[in-house]
Amino acid sequence: DVQLQASGGGLVQEGGSLRLSCATSGFTFDDYGTAWFRQAPGGEREWIALISSNDGGTHYADSVKDRFTLSRDNSKNTVYLQMNSLKSEDSAVYYCATVRAAFITLTTMTHAHEYDYWGQGTQVTVSS
Repeated sequence: DVQLQASGGGLVQEGGSLRLSCATSGFTFDDYGTAWFRQAPGGEREWIALISSNDGGTHYADSVKDRFTLSRDNSKNTVYLQMNSLKSEDSAVYYCATVRAAFITLTTMTHAHEYDYWGQGTQVTVSS
């Protein structure tokens, strides 16, 4: 069965960095794309970034562009989200999600309902 395990969250001061991991299993990693979403208390689940496991193509929301970087290790079926220059407004529960799609299609998939499988979420808290 498909499993996604998000980890790496924690408490960090503004301007600091964290690296989140999304370890996956149960599907052909190369055929899928993985996205990160986040959800603050009382807010909607917000798409922030996606990566194609096949060619490494990435796409970012404006709110995190130039601060967050996605990468993947296909040998470990894992996607990483490096978050730098963190701001208090980045505080949220971060979720990874995956769907089988080519990159050209993946870039249009920025809504939660478009993803088939989800990890459990990891809390990121940025203190000011």
